[in-house]
Amino acid sequence: MTTLIPPTAETTAPAASATHADTPRERNPLALLGHQIRYEQLSFWRNPQSMVFTFVLPIVIIGIFGAVFSGSEGQDFFFGLTGMQYYTPVIAAVSVLGACYGQLAIVLAMRRQTGVLKRLHATPLPAWVYFAGLLVHCVVVSIVDVALVFGIGALYGVDLPTHWGAVLLTLVLGAASFCALGVGVASLIKNSEAAPAVVQFIQFPLVFISGSYFPIHAELLNTIAGLLPVKPFNDAMLALFTQDAGFQWRDLAVLAAWGVIGALIAVRSFRWDPRPE
Repeated sequence: MTTLIPPTAETTAPAASATHADTPRERNPLALLGHQIRYEQLSFWRNPQSMVFTFVLPIVIIGIFGAVFSGSEGQDFFFGLTGMQYYTPVIAAVSVLGACYGQLAIVLAMRRQTGVLKRLHATPLPAWVYFAGLLVHCVVVSIVDVALVFGIGALYGVDLPTHWGAVLLTLVLGAASFCALGVGVASLIKNSEAAPAVVQFIQFPLVFISGSYFPIHAELLNTIAGLLPVKPFNDAMLALFTQDAGFQWRDLAVLAAWGVIGALIAVRSFRWDPRPE
């Protein structure tokens, strides 16, 4: 004959503990953000082709300019600067633009086309965590890129800036603004095949009129370019290098305004699923 034992606290505790252990705990948003940043970093560093071209291209360009302008004096064409004094901060600025605007817009378009964004949107990961992870990743890549360009410029006798707080704020704000614009442009791209063409269609004229390829001396063109995002970033970097200046608040305000515009476009237009053909 089986004796029934009434349930007690001791007999019910393990079951309660098991039930509690099986219930998933809500993840800390900071932990989720750290995980997303780590994921983006691992994805980047495990793609040798993307990694090499991201860092090698600015190094090759600044190295060529160093060989061309080595030992040259200040010239009126470069606003009284040597070629290396002009191009070191400008190439650093272009590398940030490429890492945060061009690559990000293309990557998002590809992830949307392949369904990665749609599957990601179906997970409990908050959208802000995903985009914040992308932003931090792009800032890290930009800092590495800029440090390499600065280092090569120093080898050719270019003095490094002294206001490193202003340098850091300029880099972070520039990267954030270009990331927002990259997400905004990615929102307007219909398919991944068109992404490089759309990105370059916007980027090339901006870089050209902003003095990234060579100094622009036309006053009207400089005025127009000064209202767009690339030239203010170039000017802020040039001032930090060549004038021993601090925070360039006007240029930073223009950058911040364009970052807000890009963010508003992204919020209104961003799609997680592929656009119907």
